[in-house]
Amino acid sequence: MSATCQDACGRTISYLRVSVTDRCNLRCVYCMPAEGIALRPHAEILRFEEIERLVRIAVGIGVVHVRLTGGEPLVRAGIADLTRMLADVPGLEDVTMTTNGTRLADLAVPLVAAGLRRVNVSLDTLRPERYRRITRCGELSDVLRGVEAARNAGLNPVKLNMVVVRGTNDDEVVDMARRSVDEGWHVRYIELMPMGDGVTPGEEFVPSQEIRERIEEALGPLEPATVSGSGPARYLRVPGAPGTLGFISALSNHFCATCNRLRLTADGKLMPCLFSDLELDVRGPMRSGADDDTLRRIFEQALAIKPLSHHLAEHCVPRGRCMSRVGG
Repeated sequence: MSATCQDACGRTISYLRVSVTDRCNLRCVYCMPAEGIALRPHAEILRFEEIERLVRIAVGIGVVHVRLTGGEPLVRAGIADLTRMLADVPGLEDVTMTTNGTRLADLAVPLVAAGLRRVNVSLDTLRPERYRRITRCGELSDVLRGVEAARNAGLNPVKLNMVVVRGTNDDEVVDMARRSVDEGWHVRYIELMPMGDGVTPGEEFVPSQEIRERIEEALGPLEPATVSGSGPARYLRVPGAPGTLGFISALSNHFCATCNRLRLTADGKLMPCLFSDLELDVRGPMRSGADDDTLRRIFEQALAIKPLSHHLAEHCVPRGRCMSRVGG
């Protein structure tokens, strides 16, 4: 087995995002409709031992970092048990998670005990009424308690993900940046992305450059910074600030040339690219008795068909899955 693996474009693939559920306890306006989505039957969702097996195979071809996502991963019963199973996989260096944070206050300590290393928390606003409007049902106080619990439990750096939407929360980008100065927050500004049945950005789209310019107008020039992790954000900081500001520019300045990841959906499909309808079934062969070599070849096929770049600039929007089914 190779210590590293490359796709057909020569990119080293070391990162697997694993969606553990298509369920979520929020209904964020840019992610899913108010009535939710049609959920997969439980029988179609990968079992813990199946996820562990697929992660072991991925590690065998060079993956060293797994991020658990959803839907919302913390609504999956036994998520700390799964975390422990994956943290024990030989050769896997990093198990992290992206969550909406609403259940993190209760689960941060057991997750750390299970081997979780870091966490990203979705936080689009600092205003309680606006948070309820964006999520349609959430309470900002739950998330803030979760962030504090994560920091106290040692899940550092806790990164706060803000999807910036013009006319919805873009007036808070400077307020969030000030938290990097006053409270050491690591804030990441994410451009609104088109996905399936979700939002198609138009006038609501705010490019990362505009966000940076607003922050620099208020707080002065930013300087380069580094933060641990394997994601695509470009990091800066307010000089002297203990926290950082990350910019994820999937549309305006895409990072396809350095993409290092594959995605495993909750129902057992491998996705070579977030912004493509390409996917390969691994659940079916696995449940039909496929051995590890056969499953490894499916991973290798996913590497072979991973596209060089997405085509969102040409308005080629993937239609196969909305964001809540993929985990971002």
